[in-house]
Amino acid sequence: MNAALRSASLALVTIMVASAPVLAQAAAEINFAPSHPNGTYEIGDRVSWTVSTASGKPIVGLFSYTVRKDNLVVIKAGTFQLTTGTATIETSLKEPGMVMVDVTPPAGMQNFGAPSTGGAGHVHLGAAVAPTKIRPSVARPADFDAFWESKIAMLKTIPENAQITQKESGVTGVDYFTLRMDNIKGAHVYGQLAKPSRAGKFPAMLIMQWASPPYPLPQNWVTDRAAEGWLVLNIEPHDVPSDMPQAFYDALPAMIKQYQRINSTDRDANYFLQMYLGDYRAVDYLAGRDDWDGHVLVATGTSMGGQQSLAVAGLHPKVTHAIVNEPSGADATGALHGRASGYPGWDSKNPKVMATAPYFDTVNFASRIHATSLVAMGFIDDVAPPVGIWAAFNQIKGQKEAAPMVDSHHNNYATPTQQKPYTARAAEWLNTLVSGKAVQVK
Repeated sequence: MNAALRSASLALVTIMVASAPVLAQAAAEINFAPSHPNGTYEIGDRVSWTVSTASGKPIVGLFSYTVRKDNLVVIKAGTFQLTTGTATIETSLKEPGMVMVDVTPPAGMQNFGAPSTGGAGHVHLGAAVAPTKIRPSVARPADFDAFWESKIAMLKTIPENAQITQKESGVTGVDYFTLRMDNIKGAHVYGQLAKPSRAGKFPAMLIMQWASPPYPLPQNWVTDRAAEGWLVLNIEPHDVPSDMPQAFYDALPAMIKQYQRINSTDRDANYFLQMYLGDYRAVDYLAGRDDWDGHVLVATGTSMGGQQSLAVAGLHPKVTHAIVNEPSGADATGALHGRASGYPGWDSKNPKVMATAPYFDTVNFASRIHATSLVAMGFIDDVAPPVGIWAAFNQIKGQKEAAPMVDSHHNNYATPTQQKPYTARAAEWLNTLVSGKAVQVK
C-alpha cells in the first residue's frame, strides 16, 4: 500500500481562465503545482501549491482561498495575486487528516474552474497528511457484531425462493437472466445475471449500485463481464424489478426516491438494513451455484455500490475480494468530530440518528473484512469525503491496496484521467482474477 501512495501522481492542475476586460484581454492558463507530486505528506510537513500563469504574464485581481481540514473545518483563509506571475498556498497539519483548498478567482473572471474541480468559479485542491494513520471518529458499537448476527439469522429463516427468467443476451456465448429472491419483511432482491454459455465453473462477481432513485439496470453491465468469463450478478439496491420501462421508475412514490431518510432513527427498520441483507442474500446465491468456481467472489461498486461492497465483505465470509471506488457511508459520526461525512448525509444534530448510523457505517464493517481489497478515494471528493474512506481502509484486516486519486472529485464529477488510478488498477485486478491468478497487492 505504501508503494501505491508513492506512485500515485498528482497531475498539475491547469485551469483555463478567460478574464473580463478589466482584468485581462485574453484567456490565461493558471497552474497549481503541489510541493509533493503524489499529494501525500507527513505530520508537520509544509503542504503547499505554487500558483502560476503558464505564460508568465501577470493577471490583475485578487484571488481568495480557504483551507479546510477533513472537508469541514476551516483552518486557514487568505488571498493572493498573480501580478508577478506566481503565488503560493501553504498549510500544515499536526495530526493525520485530509486537506482541501477552495480557490475563488477575482470578481469578473470567467470560466475559472470546471465541474471536476469544484464548479464554475472555483478550483479545489486536495492533499493527505499521514492518511494511513487516520482512525474512526468513534469506536464501533459494542453490540455491532451481535446486531448483525441476529439480522443474518433472521434472513436465513426466510427461504431464498430464487426465481430466474432467461432472456436473450444479445451477446454470442453469453446466457442472460433476470432474478428475484425473497428478502426480509416481504421485500425482494431483484437483479440481472449473466454467465458464459459453455459448461464449466467460473469466478463470481457481485455488482452493486450507486445512490439514486430507482432505475433500470442496463443489460450490458453483466453481459460484458460474462463475455470475459465471469459469473456475474448485478442487483438493485431497492425493492423494484431491474428491467422495467423508465416510466415505471418515474411513477414510483416520492418516499422511495428519498430512501436514505427512511427510518433513520431506527436501526431495526432502517432502509440500509434491507439493502445490506439483500446484498448478503446475493452473495449466498452466487456461492450456492454449481457453476461458481469456489475460489473467487468479488464484491464491487462505486459510491453507494462501494458502500454496499464493504458492508457485505464485512458480513459474508464467502467474499474473497472487494474492489470499490469512492465508497460512501463512511464515518457517519464524523460531523460531530470535525470531519465531513458525506452521503447518505446522516443528520448529525439528531442524537437518535447518530445512535443508528454506526450500525450501517462502512468503517465499522471494515474491521471485519478479511477479503483482499482495492479501495479508491478522491482527494477533492465532497460526496464521499476521503477522510472517512481512509478511516475505513485502515481498519481492513485482509490484504489491501489504496488507489489515491489526488486530483479527483466524486466519480460522476470527475474526468477519466482523474479516475484512472482506480479504473486502471481495478481492470488489472479483474483481468488477473478471471484468468485464475492471484492479485499482487502493491
